[in-house]
Amino acid sequence: MDFKEKIFRHEIVLGIIGTGYVGLVTGTCLAEMGNNVICEDIDEKKIIDLNNDKMPIFETSLYDLIRKNKNSGRISFTSDFDEAIEKSDIILITVGTPPGPNGEADLSQIKMVIKNLSRKLYRYKNIIIRSTVPVGIIEIIKDIFAGAGKLECKDFDIAIIPEFLREGNAVFDFFHPARVIIGADNIDIAETLSILFVSLNVPIIFTSPVTAQIIKYASNSYLASRISFINEIANICDRVGADIFEIIEGMKYDKRIGGDYFSPGIGFGGPCLPKDLMALIKTAERYGYKPDFLISILEKNENQIKLIINKIKGVLGNNLRGLSLGVLGLTFKDNTNDVRNSQAIEIIKALYNLGAIIKVYDPQGTEGAKKLLHGVAFCENAYCVVDKSDALIFLTAWDEFKSLDLNKVKALLQKPIIIDAVNVLDLEKVEEVGFVYRGVGRSL
Repeated sequence: MDFKEKIFRHEIVLGIIGTGYVGLVTGTCLAEMGNNVICEDIDEKKIIDLNNDKMPIFETSLYDLIRKNKNSGRISFTSDFDEAIEKSDIILITVGTPPGPNGEADLSQIKMVIKNLSRKLYRYKNIIIRSTVPVGIIEIIKDIFAGAGKLECKDFDIAIIPEFLREGNAVFDFFHPARVIIGADNIDIAETLSILFVSLNVPIIFTSPVTAQIIKYASNSYLASRISFINEIANICDRVGADIFEIIEGMKYDKRIGGDYFSPGIGFGGPCLPKDLMALIKTAERYGYKPDFLISILEKNENQIKLIINKIKGVLGNNLRGLSLGVLGLTFKDNTNDVRNSQAIEIIKALYNLGAIIKVYDPQGTEGAKKLLHGVAFCENAYCVVDKSDALIFLTAWDEFKSLDLNKVKALLQKPIIIDAVNVLDLEKVEEVGFVYRGVGRSL
């Protein structure tokens, strides 16, 4: 039986190196597809937690899938790098590539993995880079292997298979991708690895590694541009009296435009869009090109925080010192516990620095935010935040916030003021109760 047939019959072992967000979702979903998966991470506590059914991240339906596949024996977790490499036939590298001091992707984790792998590579392996990595990494990886006496085609082959997973919807996105991109110099390797994804019944696109890398960066940069664009239109709406949601409704039926990623609010954040946009900018500059359009997207997003602060001042006055502000939302988006690069966190910091007294609540983001915010009061529920506050500010669009009893909110507030910076509330209900209300691109 050849290797392709073994992949098809799930008779190989897939090793996930780096069991962070991408690695955990990828490994679990591959196990759910019938594969045998071993997930490795250098963080021993994380592995202990996973082996004890304790989740390191909040992600819809992921917990149940992990338990199911652990019980079936299709997935296991280890902090033993050697064990994971020895058992694996195909290795997926999913370690982080956070932004470095100058905005370029920090490749230290992936370099460390490759160096360790090059010393432990005793039989041929297919290596899949699932991390988001800039142009040039393939050459770096090959040089590291060559330094350890390992040769491409003989000891290993490499492919870039980028992920397109939205936090909060990652499991769904894995099983319902728009496409699978496989970047490899050897078409036979690309076709072999495609067997892992063929049951998803979506287009599988074969490209060079560098093209696969740019597809990932270009996709995230485009999504970021849509968010910045609709925020720009919303800010115009605030000044001319138009309604941003009616504008989106009027635009989305154009098939050239659509309605996805039109979410006016505080701007994009999280571990992916800002990082990948900056990395693409730095890649372009490294090759002698200044990408003015991409730079403007980033600048627009940074400026959105100032505009939200000004919106708050426009209602409460320029002097916020001593005012009690209740804030709902800490995570960079709903349905996640991730506060990395959260615009909400940055806005709270700015308000605190202006002298405001701040109470905050988030359904999932409190523990992470406690490491980033100081001097604010963390509450156990939304009504605790509201109680005796001079205004209520929404910074994350959790469904939980949509169902608040607005009459109770009004009774608890010192003043009936709401700044809805993520447009989470129903405007008719807000008007019925009688609030001073400011949204983004819509107001009473």
